[in-house]
Amino acid sequence: MPLSAADAQAVALTLQLAAVSTPIALAIGLPLAWWLSRSRARWRGAVAAFVALPLVLPPTVLGFYLLLWFGPNGWGGDVVRWLGARPLPFRFEGLVLASVLCNLPFVVQPLQAAFDALGEAWLEAAATLRAGPWDRFVTIALPLAWPGLLAATVLAFAHTIGEFGIVLMIGGNIPGQTQVLSIAIYSHVEGLRYAQAHTLSALLVVFAFVVLLLLQWLGRRTPLRPVGA
Repeated sequence: MPLSAADAQAVALTLQLAAVSTPIALAIGLPLAWWLSRSRARWRGAVAAFVALPLVLPPTVLGFYLLLWFGPNGWGGDVVRWLGARPLPFRFEGLVLASVLCNLPFVVQPLQAAFDALGEAWLEAAATLRAGPWDRFVTIALPLAWPGLLAATVLAFAHTIGEFGIVLMIGGNIPGQTQVLSIAIYSHVEGLRYAQAHTLSALLVVFAFVVLLLLQWLGRRTPLRPVGA
């Protein structure tokens, strides 16, 4: 059946959320993955574990603490008020914060794996040609690790499309403001509107299948060519 105006609005809001949160997660995750790949600091393991927390914690737990921290009585809420902004819960900006937090491991882990695969030979060769750290990162590391960057982008975008628990906790279910696709499906099921729920669920199934096909293709790509190739 065709999408209703409210469902189309939920789809548009979900795509907007993914389009906004994915670049932010990449901007944070890219230098973090590079540091985790190169650093030998004693607290590197603790940072890696903290980044990976969204993989093992229920999304509702993360959403609950975000709601506490950035609510009217939380320290995050105090900071937001000090900056002159409105509280984040039950607003689109709160959804962005939640999505970025949830997406970090999906960005960092493929990027870190791609950076780990670089080895030292390429970077050392560039260093002998007097390339600085920034030049080595931009001209050597990033081009060679592009499959990992592409995989991180696809995973973060796709994961945002399917988020439910954390966005429900921090954003609620406000049509046109915080009602994303997964929450719209939940609302239809609660209201016994199974035909509408089926339409939206079928869209997600097709999207997930396409994403998995793309990731399969990326998995067959190699970020590095043999030295001398």
